[in-house]
Amino acid sequence: MQIGVPKERKADEYRVALTPAGVASLVHDGHTVLVEQGAGEGSGFDDAQYQAVGAAVVGDAETVWNEAELVVKVKEPLPEEYRFFRPDLTLMGYLHLAPEPELTRALMDAGMTAIGYETIQLDDGRLPLLEPMSEVAGRMATQVAAQFLEKAYGGRGVLLGGVPGVLPGRVVVVGGGIVGTNAARVALGLGAEVTIVDINPSRLRWLDDYFQGRARTLYSSPFNLAEVVAGADVVIGAVLIPGARAPHLVTEAMIRSMPAGSVVVDVAVDQGGSVETVDHATTHSHPTYVRHGVIHYAVANMPGAVPRTATHALTHAALDWVREVAGRGLDAALKQRPALGRGLNVWRGRLTHPRVAEAHQLPYTDWKELLGR
Repeated sequence: MQIGVPKERKADEYRVALTPAGVASLVHDGHTVLVEQGAGEGSGFDDAQYQAVGAAVVGDAETVWNEAELVVKVKEPLPEEYRFFRPDLTLMGYLHLAPEPELTRALMDAGMTAIGYETIQLDDGRLPLLEPMSEVAGRMATQVAAQFLEKAYGGRGVLLGGVPGVLPGRVVVVGGGIVGTNAARVALGLGAEVTIVDINPSRLRWLDDYFQGRARTLYSSPFNLAEVVAGADVVIGAVLIPGARAPHLVTEAMIRSMPAGSVVVDVAVDQGGSVETVDHATTHSHPTYVRHGVIHYAVANMPGAVPRTATHALTHAALDWVREVAGRGLDAALKQRPALGRGLNVWRGRLTHPRVAEAHQLPYTDWKELLGR
């Protein structure tokens, strides 16, 4: 199969879909891999490293898209890339279609097939391709919150860990999944006072055991959430419903109650955001804005700031799935691995993910019916 790896176009996105080691595995399998010139530079991989493992390095994105049968990306295509869509092309990457009606429609109108890494789901509910990026984003969330709490960045001037005789900063993590667990882990490591809010009692029990009582756990209700947010120095939004828009759990009234100079980091912004006052995504170049005296950090591609780490982690997670599609062909791979089918968002122009269809109020077709299963 002809596999294309274009350079990412999203602002401040330095990751690349495959490391040279990942490309080497695909070439060993007998596939042709086209890598756009400079695609790996942001992650520290030069063109010569890709050529050394058998990739064909080409000078423009158009050639990559037009000659490939399967395109693998990190982030969703931008409008400038929609012109490359065509019926016989399959796309794999983090798509986050629920808050993206224009991209969803462009994929459908072109008759494309698109698999969202973030919606590939195992039988036990795990999201194997989202997990590594969630780990990165969760750990970064506390890191960037600590930075923007500093007075030089407009923050309250609070040191999260405090010092002897001075109370530590208070961190509220909304959502106890992979992002939330990693955010809490780093916050506790810094010495902060941490409260994790979640709606799942079983998850709260697991978190209590995992952190051995060092993090407080709290059942999520509007009353409880309002109470802890009002006293927080940092709120980290870490809510995820696979494939769907994130619910606005932290309301504008809650944000108004926070101290001036406190910080909100909404990791769910690429799914629409879990904080009501997060009304747009930001970039690494301009990462924050202020609402009601509270600093809002809403970068939609947080792992793009640590591309060396993130690209390695992404390739480790994604390569097996890419090899499955390239080796078997998409239809056979879907029949063999139902988890891949759960990640299928669009199949030859038909919308095949129920939560994406619900988000856009569009017709939905079960992928199993399309394949005659």
